[in-house]
Amino acid sequence: MAQPNPAAAVANIWKTTELKDKIVFTLLCLLIYRVGAHITVPGVNVLALTDFFANQGKNGLLGLYDLFVGGGLSRATVFALGIMPYISSSIFMQIAGAVLPQVDKMQKEEEGRQRINQWTRYITVALAVVQGWGFALFTESLPNAVANPGLGFKIQMVLFLTTGAVFVMWLGEQITERGVGNGASLIIFFSIVERFWPGIFDTVRYIQTGTTNVLKLLVLGAMMVGVVAGVIAITVAARKVPIQIPQRTMARGRMRDGAKSFIPLRINSAGVMPIIFAQSVIVVPGAIAQFSGKPWARDAADYLRPGSWLYLLLMAILIVFFTYFYTSIIFNPVDLAENLKKQGGFIPGVKPGSKTAEYIDEVMSRITLPGAVFLTFIALLPVFIGDQINVPFRFGGTSLLIVVGVALDTITNMNQHLLLRKYDGFMKKGGRSLSRSVRSPVGGF
Repeated sequence: MAQPNPAAAVANIWKTTELKDKIVFTLLCLLIYRVGAHITVPGVNVLALTDFFANQGKNGLLGLYDLFVGGGLSRATVFALGIMPYISSSIFMQIAGAVLPQVDKMQKEEEGRQRINQWTRYITVALAVVQGWGFALFTESLPNAVANPGLGFKIQMVLFLTTGAVFVMWLGEQITERGVGNGASLIIFFSIVERFWPGIFDTVRYIQTGTTNVLKLLVLGAMMVGVVAGVIAITVAARKVPIQIPQRTMARGRMRDGAKSFIPLRINSAGVMPIIFAQSVIVVPGAIAQFSGKPWARDAADYLRPGSWLYLLLMAILIVFFTYFYTSIIFNPVDLAENLKKQGGFIPGVKPGSKTAEYIDEVMSRITLPGAVFLTFIALLPVFIGDQINVPFRFGGTSLLIVVGVALDTITNMNQHLLLRKYDGFMKKGGRSLSRSVRSPVGGF
């Protein structure tokens, strides 16, 4: 079956007035976000902050946070907290739904979901206040970073950062409602992509000065193509569990075979969250050493420095653990089996009810292992590349998973709009469309 021309698919976007307006609105919102991400909070010496992040903070938790906000944290901008307080509160409510029956019941009702959304906003404000106060304390701890430290500076920092976080949350919600794709996902996507360009320019300077050579870059380029292809394959890969729904017909009292379908169980259901959890845990010794100054804490931080064998081993163990942990939170085989039973459906050869739940849970446990191994490979890839190839950027890890996942989600969203208008989309016409189950606020997080 012939595949549609991508150029024709892009042209069809502008023929669809509704989709064109959504894209323009989304780009305008993202432009506003990127402008605000370059406005510095008054009273902060940006050079002191950027020096710290360049020399010490790029591999820690602050460096990971700075990646998600497009460098706003290292520049102390009004959008320094970005969309992360909203993401954190959304994940908190998601976990609460898995452990608290009352919240889980609310998530299944329209009125309950609206209340949960409102609670999420309140928690976002609270988190932004706490994080803003913490960032103010951190900024004051750096030499010559604050012109007039004290209570006034802390209140000012909290006010600016909290207002910025609430405004970014509002922008994300507007994109989700009136634009294309998930607003929070796109904000993080553009924050990460925006930092690619400085790395490209630095790479050119590295070649000009002889710090690295063209052959290494060609090898790196081939690796990048292969890894991106692997990430896309794993992101959309799913184990299809066949199901059958019986159907009756009144003609002559006969029964006919039910409709056959399948349940797609994603290999990487946890998305990027296991890597984030693992990195958040493994940087704790370094953070303790930085703020306490104790000799034992510094020794522990040295053992767990990025690239050491203990760091690699613990990262691998933590990623595998959090992959199973987060998958168990977002995926409930009991609910899935009950919904299937209510529809009269069943898995051929498996009894409905508890046996179906056990079967689905067993299948999910098996396919989660290769997903966890893949996440471990992607997370540790930047460490190996940094050791072998001297380039001013790190390829792989959290940023690659987010960029690929959000890009696939956005393309799928636009493709659905085009198909609804009977235009050829980006994918094969009449074939299976690419679909991903978004279980978290960050498109596949």
